[in-house]
Amino acid sequence: MAKPLLEFTDRGIYCEQGRFYIDPWKPVDDAVITHAHADHAYWGHKNYLAHHLSREVMLYRLGDINLQTIDYGETVVKNGVHISLYPAGHVIGSAQIRIEYKGQVWVVSGDYKTEDDGISTPFEPVKCHHFISECTFGMPVYTWKPQAQLFNDINNWWRVNRENGIATIIVGYSLGKAQRILQNLDLDIGKVYTHGVIENTNEALRRNGVLLNPTERITQASVKEEVRKGIILAPPSAVGTPWMRKFGPYSFGYCSGWMALRGAKRRRAADRGFIMSDHADWDGLVSAIDATGCECVYLTHGYTASFTRYLNEIGFNAREVHTLYGGEEEDATITEKEEKEETAELTDRKEMV
Repeated sequence: MAKPLLEFTDRGIYCEQGRFYIDPWKPVDDAVITHAHADHAYWGHKNYLAHHLSREVMLYRLGDINLQTIDYGETVVKNGVHISLYPAGHVIGSAQIRIEYKGQVWVVSGDYKTEDDGISTPFEPVKCHHFISECTFGMPVYTWKPQAQLFNDINNWWRVNRENGIATIIVGYSLGKAQRILQNLDLDIGKVYTHGVIENTNEALRRNGVLLNPTERITQASVKEEVRKGIILAPPSAVGTPWMRKFGPYSFGYCSGWMALRGAKRRRAADRGFIMSDHADWDGLVSAIDATGCECVYLTHGYTASFTRYLNEIGFNAREVHTLYGGEEEDATITEKEEKEETAELTDRKEMV
């Protein structure tokens, strides 16, 4: 029996033949990165390989790193091991990593969603022998409504707020949800204003050639009453801060997949909770795994125990594995650099005009 091409170690997912890691959480010489969220793209590696649309965001978040980027379908060979990237549909630049050596094919999906969000390259199933999958929302209760319906609700909420003279603040993670929201808002209602952390990410993506809808960064020179006429995109860490309170009276909406089950707890006193996730729902997970035709599936984070049992019951060969992935996007953790920038902004004592 051939030795597994990938193994799970205390540093990350390792390919001994190719001498590289995928999304390692401890410093290594050679790292292949699925996407730029901080639980997958750590600082401290000597060399990085990622999709080209992750380039500017990774440089913004991680600083001056030695980063090689490639496109979907392009192949890099490391010590005889073929590495290629395929769309994961999670966020802009997210990729599944396909690894092939002597006929053995593994796919590391990272985080993914199967619905086309209108801004990320849509998820593409990749045939393989072994599939490494998340299962953040691997319970039947998690079933997302169609995106058109979701944004119809969001736009109607914004429109009513504006008609009633109430400011609208919508909260979503700075990489992923923020751009998804931005691209699907009805700009006939008004302008989109952004918190500095979100706008920094938008600017990085624009430097990478991504075409985003117009936004205006909120600064000390911004006119409060003009900002209140639009919609304000803010990161979760802004909730309850003086930065957010100065736009009152406002209606505040929180976007998270957890709203499907834990809305009252996760909403953080939001007026509206919108069920929105950049991870696959229950049906998306099952269909994505089935489409790979894999002989074995490894579940890395989320409802790993229960989802493993379910997959085995319906005929898959599923295994639960331990990694440090999960938490970045849905639990709204931000990078140290973003936190410092945000703290500086929130503690600025100058009042808006």
